[in-house]
Amino acid sequence: MFDLQSLIQSAGYIGITAIVFAENGLLIGFFLPGDSLLFTAGLLAAEGFFNPWWLIALCFVAATVGVSSGYAIGQRWGRKLFARPDSRFFKQENLIKAEGFYEKHGGMTIIYARFIPIIRTFAPVVAGIGRMPYGPFLMYNIFSGLGWVALLIGLGYWLGAQVPDIDTYLLPIIAVIIFLSILPGLIHMLRAPERRRSLWLTIRSLFRKS
Repeated sequence: MFDLQSLIQSAGYIGITAIVFAENGLLIGFFLPGDSLLFTAGLLAAEGFFNPWWLIALCFVAATVGVSSGYAIGQRWGRKLFARPDSRFFKQENLIKAEGFYEKHGGMTIIYARFIPIIRTFAPVVAGIGRMPYGPFLMYNIFSGLGWVALLIGLGYWLGAQVPDIDTYLLPIIAVIIFLSILPGLIHMLRAPERRRSLWLTIRSLFRKS
């Protein structure tokens, strides 16, 4: 059975930081367990394996730099996919749609995406492709990164300190964490379905055959 606790203990501060960076900033990191990783690290901090303040600080920096890296990837290389009007796989009109979407909804998209697995990895890249202004992007990046890291590590630390032998319940707790991580997107979709549909269509159209 996959033992997340043992993996995190073996990885240490450097490994945890690297995973958080990759999940937030590298397209190949979309499959990494960012939410459950932070929660379990917080739980282990309550057991004395880590300093919770060091964890929050390091993971916050990794998450913020990671998302900024994703933005840079989209801005520097993503737009080259749309360089030719007759591109086989990418259409310039879709790039214009992405620019318009992030001009209107960019800030809240970055915040919501931070709490949704997979979308968290790809949203900054699309923001870079769509040329969302970096100043506002960075502000939302910092705000959402601190909230995401502090919330999950803090929750793990608090439960670890309050509930005896919480390790026994780790798997169902992680299942709840995964559900809660997609809940903001579900709520937002129910409250504003046209906006969620617009975001989905924008992202899908960028990577759809012409």
